[in-house]
Amino acid sequence: MNLLILLFFPLVGSLACLLNKNYAKQTALISALITLGLAIVLLSDFNADASRQFVVDFAWIPQLGINFKAGIDGISMIMVLLTTGLVPLIILSGFNRTFKNPSALFALILFMQSGLLIVFTALDAFLFYVGWEAALIPIYFICAIWGGADRIRVNMKFFIYTFSGSLFMLLGIIFLHLQTPANNYDIDAFYALNLDANTQGWLFWCFFIAFAIKMPIFPFHTWQPDTYTEAPTMGTMLLAGIMLKMGIYGVIRWLIPVVPLGFIEWKQVAIILSIIGIVYASIIAFTQKDIKKLIAYSSIAHVGLISAGIFAWNVEGVQGAMIQMLNHGINVIGLFFIIDIIINRLNTREISAMGGIAKVAPQFAIAFLIILLGTVALPLTNGFIGEFLLLNAVYQYQIWAAAIAGLTIIFGAVYMLRMYKNVMQGQLNELTASFKDIKGTEILVLSIICALVIVIGVYPKPILHISEAAVNGLINQVNNKLAF
Repeated sequence: MNLLILLFFPLVGSLACLLNKNYAKQTALISALITLGLAIVLLSDFNADASRQFVVDFAWIPQLGINFKAGIDGISMIMVLLTTGLVPLIILSGFNRTFKNPSALFALILFMQSGLLIVFTALDAFLFYVGWEAALIPIYFICAIWGGADRIRVNMKFFIYTFSGSLFMLLGIIFLHLQTPANNYDIDAFYALNLDANTQGWLFWCFFIAFAIKMPIFPFHTWQPDTYTEAPTMGTMLLAGIMLKMGIYGVIRWLIPVVPLGFIEWKQVAIILSIIGIVYASIIAFTQKDIKKLIAYSSIAHVGLISAGIFAWNVEGVQGAMIQMLNHGINVIGLFFIIDIIINRLNTREISAMGGIAKVAPQFAIAFLIILLGTVALPLTNGFIGEFLLLNAVYQYQIWAAAIAGLTIIFGAVYMLRMYKNVMQGQLNELTASFKDIKGTEILVLSIICALVIVIGVYPKPILHISEAAVNGLINQVNNKLAF
């Protein structure tokens, strides 16, 4: 019952935002904080073993074999904490901004949160698909209504990409449903199927295309940079901080365990595409003059390393992916909030127009540097442990793959620190001389993010402990199927 409340309380908050238009921001924040509180209650009752807990399972559309079945294990718990922890920060980041029709904007954010939570807890494939689409609809409207000047063209490309990928996944889900003895969509029934290698091979691509578009990895990434740039900042935070994790989670939960033979056949291709994405996105980031687009390409490079670590399929890779999903979410919303502050104060995204900001905004400069160091995986920041585990995983798979994948850290440090130097150091100019230091909710949001960067970096064990047993159990389950 507690899980049901967690899944649907954001919808209550969404409706409250529409009914309480004069205080939509405050209503949304209160709703998001209550949802975070519900997640913390579940965490306090959670046993970090391999079992599924807080399971709800009842007939939803029994004529079609569809149940409303959801539950939480260690893998899901990390994603629940990611979603419920970041949404309040995303909402709070918009407190100093003025939006047209804010009640609709914040209602859509909470509606999207409910869809995300369903994706991360669904144990029925049809329910997973419903959550997948439910999370897509609100972000489409957020980008289309509150986005930049080129939002219609960019958003249409984003929608076509993601919707097309979803149709491939739906095809795979329906086929698997028809193969189950009871004609249902239960995840355990999917896991128990014993399909031949050829069938699993094409099913792999049905799911992989959907997940690769969402993450995104090369060559399914072309919608991402423009969408991140044209979306309003809170929309970009939702896309980069949480929504792309749907694809990574889908690979771990639904792709590899359901079609292990297809995974073995195509894993090398998936790793190669992931590594190409790392190098390609890093090279493109070097050339960017638009600060927001630079962060967008940086995100592609980091996600490529997560993807390569997962497809290496060992404990280090999956554990690294779990903690790095959380860390990437924290860091990337911090970076996009930093960029939002700069754009709102200077009214430009051009790096060449900036410089010297640290001289007039020292608090802002310190917060920016801490988040940036977490992003480039400096030891004792949150990004380090995840990228260390992921590189270790790829190294176990193939040394040359690890050598190339490791370029994400080297390249990332170069272009991110160079960007910081050009924006924050040097001489002030007419535009930056009047830059105001952070205040109010800006200080609050950035302080929380900086604290998480440092605390998780110094002591990541509690996060790793949550998912450890579930990761080991899933890997053993897949390896046992591959042994026969």
